[in-house]
Amino acid sequence: MLLRERRAVRFAQVTVPAVTRMVDAAERVRGGRPVDPRRLDRDRPRAVRLVADNPLSHQEPSDGEFEAAVRSAFADAALQVGRIETEIRLVDPDSPVLRRMDRVHAERLRRFGATLKVAAEIPGHGWLVLETPWPNTQQGLVWQLVAQTLILYGFVLLPVLWIGRRISKPLRALAQAAHDYRPGSAANTVEESGPGDVRAVIAAFNGMSVRVSGMLEEKDRMLGAIGHDLRTPLAALRVRIESVEDDADRARMAETIDEMNRTLEDILSLARLGRPSEPETQVDLAALVDAVVEDFRDLGADVSFEEAERQRLRLRPTLMRRAIRNLIENAVKYAGGAEVRLVADPARVRIEVADRGPGIPPDQIARVFQPFTRLETSRNRETGGIGLGLALAQAIVGDAGGEIALANRDGGGLLATITLPRG
Repeated sequence: MLLRERRAVRFAQVTVPAVTRMVDAAERVRGGRPVDPRRLDRDRPRAVRLVADNPLSHQEPSDGEFEAAVRSAFADAALQVGRIETEIRLVDPDSPVLRRMDRVHAERLRRFGATLKVAAEIPGHGWLVLETPWPNTQQGLVWQLVAQTLILYGFVLLPVLWIGRRISKPLRALAQAAHDYRPGSAANTVEESGPGDVRAVIAAFNGMSVRVSGMLEEKDRMLGAIGHDLRTPLAALRVRIESVEDDADRARMAETIDEMNRTLEDILSLARLGRPSEPETQVDLAALVDAVVEDFRDLGADVSFEEAERQRLRLRPTLMRRAIRNLIENAVKYAGGAEVRLVADPARVRIEVADRGPGIPPDQIARVFQPFTRLETSRNRETGGIGLGLALAQAIVGDAGGEIALANRDGGGLLATITLPRG
């Protein structure tokens, strides 16, 4: 559209003067007056000449729009004309003809890139011929428009890109901080920068981070107090049962107290996972898994582990050891044994714990990760505990940036998979 408008402007700039001279010359011819002697020189630009025969070769392209404009102008002036023909010729910038012309006219022809020759038949008098510079839209106009468009885009896009960068940089920092958020970490604070609205959002995030950290600290203090208040009477009970004379009763009481202590420890561990005290370190995951398997073998459990190459990951070893132990413990309790494998690829490492037990109904797989959920409802630790093992394992793996999944095996049994990223 812009190209058409530009061409229309150039067309009008060239057409109006040329048509005016043609009409003026035709009126002189009809009135019996000679064409203006100043316009008879062939070498003058835009000269109108009167010739006997049509000088056009009909071998060059024509311009019907210009022909229509000339005919319309003649009709408006009540002048009768016969045929009107045009011819467009491209200008060779190195043509000897241009060297013979005056410098101003030659430069004008080079700039336009073409000439238009128009011939109008005046019945009974001959042909009026006009040659004028003509814009070669195929040569220069497109490139001019491209250059102008690029300049316009530069003036518009550069400020937009600067504004967009000024907004997006603090937003990216905010998104990264939200992704890496760890309660109580000083790295959670984001520098307030950018436009006012963005700074307000960052300030709100920083305030929220402080409040969340405060609430978690309060929760930790409360859990510590609860743990202390519960362990103290349990320890007192453990001392008092020593005075029970019946050995069987004393053993059952001791077992109950030990179970309560383990349950309390599981609950407190699950609650504190949001703020683990153990730092992350580089760990050989293959060696860690092998050590857990050896612990079970020392207890006489049927647990196998395929040899694997060293896989160094950054994680919390004590917590990860507990997650792996919970999965193997479930396999040993429900299936009598476990097969452990370590599978690695460039992006992640998988720990697979497989068994040949009864498996889990497919509609119950998601539910078993919920705290205090058991498919065996007795809550007896001899048959599976109180339902915190998988919930605790999932929380530990999630804190490490990984995920845990359960799937029933073909032929019976369950496959538990821990997937950890390398990054």
